[in-house]
Amino acid sequence: MTLLAAAVLGYLLGSIPSGLLVTRLAGLGDIRRIGSGNIGATNVLRTGSKAAAALTLVLDLAKGSVAVGIGQAWGEEAALVAAGSVIIGHMFPVWLGFRGGKGIATALGVLLALAWPVALLGALVWLATAVLFRYSSLAALRPVNHPAPPCQHSPPDRGQREPDIAHQRLRQPWPHANSTRRSASTGCG
Repeated sequence: MTLLAAAVLGYLLGSIPSGLLVTRLAGLGDIRRIGSGNIGATNVLRTGSKAAAALTLVLDLAKGSVAVGIGQAWGEEAALVAAGSVIIGHMFPVWLGFRGGKGIATALGVLLALAWPVALLGALVWLATAVLFRYSSLAALRPVNHPAPPCQHSPPDRGQREPDIAHQRLRQPWPHANSTRRSASTGCG
């Protein structure tokens, strides 16, 4: 029953569309009708509001970390269930017809709570790729292809399982296929 509660709570927390709420409250309109149509921070930045994009990023990071924190109160397995569920909720929110964000910021929030060294390494790789190539979707894929050393050298205990399981989310490039194709054809990252 605890795992079910962690899954439901994680999903519901993840399904809160931060980018949509922030842009509407800021009077910037429906983010799904701007740029890529995505509800994430990168698309919110296309509205011209750095503050709205930063707030969206912080809220999406917080969703991931809070879900893990709540799950950890119920045990290790509940934390992992909540971690996966919050990402799924962000990507497939019931409120938006199951069309949400790509889950990168939420997954980073999960990693911050589970294994902050892995999260920092992934964020640094993302930042370096974004700065060098100026494509956010490419930058989000870059950490996918380079497993983080802390995952490979941790002892076989809680410190090993959580980073490895959380890192698997970052190894899934399919949410970025449309953005990467669109960026290549239009020149917009």
